[in-house]
Amino acid sequence: MTAADTRSRSTAALKTAHWLTEVFAPAHLVIALPLTVGAVTSGWPGVGWGALAALLCGGVPAVVIVAGVKSGRFGNRHLTDRAQRPWLIGVIVALVLIALALLVMLGAPAVMVACVAIMLATLAVTGPITLLWKISFHTAVAGGSVVMLAWLLPPALVYAAGAVVVALVAWSRVMIRDHTLAQTAAGAVAGAAATWVTLTVLL
Repeated sequence: MTAADTRSRSTAALKTAHWLTEVFAPAHLVIALPLTVGAVTSGWPGVGWGALAALLCGGVPAVVIVAGVKSGRFGNRHLTDRAQRPWLIGVIVALVLIALALLVMLGAPAVMVACVAIMLATLAVTGPITLLWKISFHTAVAGGSVVMLAWLLPPALVYAAGAVVVALVAWSRVMIRDHTLAQTAAGAVAGAAATWVTLTVLL
């Protein structure tokens, strides 16, 4: 293999890693998960509940991040600078609490309330950690999403496909040097554990 071939493969791998990082960004998964949970459990009415959760828990934070990048508050959309994360985490926690309160007051299905509670539980675990160590939110949200879907759909299939997705997300974060392997593994375990405990308690 020539040096040019090696560089070409390296460039292709890096492009793939960036693509995976963008597609499976936490905000994207947080938007998609409630919509999917709602559709699977309650059809179109469930999608409506999911849309409310997705807007507050994923849509608004995504807008805040984009605005923060444009204003210079954040270095990039993935907040690779750990020092920039606490303020955003506080905003997201407030929005998730608002979403939870609305869902409960409006009589949303228990599974949708649990879906949003999972987001709060995941932040409760990863938030304090990220103050000291750059745990991966990408893999935390991906791991939690897999456990949530496995609770509702055939688990063997979901866990098999989900393991591949989480592994690819972890690889992408390490490949672009935003995280170490340990940070991505810790994120996946934290997200999956927080989700499993929340579902066990609430459902």
